[in-house]
Amino acid sequence: MCLVALAIDQSRRFPLVVAANRDEFFKRPAARLAWWSPGAGRPDILGGRDLEAGGTWLGLTAAGRLAFVTNVRDPSRQDPQAPSRGDIVPRWLAGDLQTDRFWMRTALAGHNGFNLVAADFQRGECFWASNHEVHPVRLERGLFGLSNGRLDAPWPKVDLLKARVDAALSTSDSVDSLSARLFEALGDRTLADDALLPSTGVSHEWEKLLSAAFIRTPDGSYGTRCSTLVITERVNKRLVTHVLERTYGAAGGMALLRRSTLKDWPPRYSEEPPAEAPVQGSVDEAEEPSSGTEAAPRKRRVRSLLKPERPRRTRTVGG
Repeated sequence: MCLVALAIDQSRRFPLVVAANRDEFFKRPAARLAWWSPGAGRPDILGGRDLEAGGTWLGLTAAGRLAFVTNVRDPSRQDPQAPSRGDIVPRWLAGDLQTDRFWMRTALAGHNGFNLVAADFQRGECFWASNHEVHPVRLERGLFGLSNGRLDAPWPKVDLLKARVDAALSTSDSVDSLSARLFEALGDRTLADDALLPSTGVSHEWEKLLSAAFIRTPDGSYGTRCSTLVITERVNKRLVTHVLERTYGAAGGMALLRRSTLKDWPPRYSEEPPAEAPVQGSVDEAEEPSSGTEAAPRKRRVRSLLKPERPRRTRTVGG
């Protein structure tokens, strides 16, 4: 991914929202949103798939893990022999390592610069990590933005996407109205003013082209390949998550839509593993999102998706 907004417990009705664009060269082969197996003994993943290196930029599992990765733009530190960053997400989704051990192994794996947001909703935890930083950062409830710099770096397209997600959450009365607003925000081709461009080591021309939420180079070789939404809705006492993906061709034309629905996802956090994983939803294909959703729940006290962090004990001297 190259642009992502993440909202956790910002909305009573929509406690989890991910709105993301993947930018890549069009010649690099990729599979569209689907359930796929990363290998024997590992849980199936719902997401797109890079067919060149075999990994993914965003995915989730039925058991309650979710992750997405973005590149850190720094051409001076780019190693063409480094392992694919797309391997990071499937390794997290495998669920065989807790955060500290996973991060230690990943940080030492020799990847080019990356950002990773990794959630384990079964444990009620979500983290941001980068191999340009020393330690992962635990995320609490809030609205976050990420592109090819640090988390919440004030790049114009990051700030604008966060603002549009915030506005959409406060005004949308259904999954379909929310998804329409989010897809519109992800499709914004507005270029940032020169004075607001970040300095990441590429030419001014490239900084300008990459400053839009939706990217397309003049020669059509590089740009936004897909827009992905993860929207969790509270329906009475249950959670229903909708995963939608629009894919775009180099020549333009009509975007293709895929949609999957998961009931009782993400799972409620617990220290104990669930007796069984939620049932996987099918992936449907259409030109536009289907209409109609269940009525909004009545207001009641609701449980956060993330477990409150336990306060650290402080030692006192004397007394």
